[in-house]
Amino acid sequence: MKKFALAGFPISLSESPALFRQAYGGKYRYDLIETPDFEEAWARFLSGYAAVNVTAPFKGLAFLRADNRSPEAELCKAANVCVLTDGKVRAYNSDCLAVESLVAGYASGCRTAAVLGLGGAGRAALAALGRCGFKDVKVLHHDELRGGVDADLVIHTLSGPVEGDDLIRCRVLFEANYTRPALAGRAPEGCLYVGGREWLAAQAIAGYELMTGEPPVGLAALSALQNSPK
Repeated sequence: MKKFALAGFPISLSESPALFRQAYGGKYRYDLIETPDFEEAWARFLSGYAAVNVTAPFKGLAFLRADNRSPEAELCKAANVCVLTDGKVRAYNSDCLAVESLVAGYASGCRTAAVLGLGGAGRAALAALGRCGFKDVKVLHHDELRGGVDADLVIHTLSGPVEGDDLIRCRVLFEANYTRPALAGRAPEGCLYVGGREWLAAQAIAGYELMTGEPPVGLAALSALQNSPK
């Protein structure tokens, strides 16, 4: 039986194993490769798994170690899905694919955009916006929000609240963090807030099919995440 896993550190509280079981009805085994040592994590992947999800702090290292890379991974310079086929590893970035899906579903009428934070999720969002046709996307870091930000679409990838995030003005607001969202319940009046659980579900749907070669049959469970309270 094929085995799959999540590699990163720390990941003991990750929802990925439960999501994967829901997606495939327990058909496949899904483990946690939890170690701060990338070399150990990579060796365990190659020796025992058909594919892995990759999370912090290994996304950049996994991208560099892969034998070949998808176009969106090349844009992000980071990988969160690695698939082993005939001894070769191909890297993908399902965060980028997720943002493309979210833009199509929630923000198709938006013309201007801003990304808050430029870590792994921020780079994925910036790459996705470029692939969706957005031009001259604003990128702001923690200390650059004091004057606020004004755009049709704002994508918040920071780890928590920062000074000035109450001055965001937008039509649609995406937030990447699903464990400790900074802006849930604090979105600008009249703004559509799309929370981190929607992002989580979208990247799972994109990534799991890349990993297994099969669409995630438990779509009802993933859809329930997408419709969860914000």
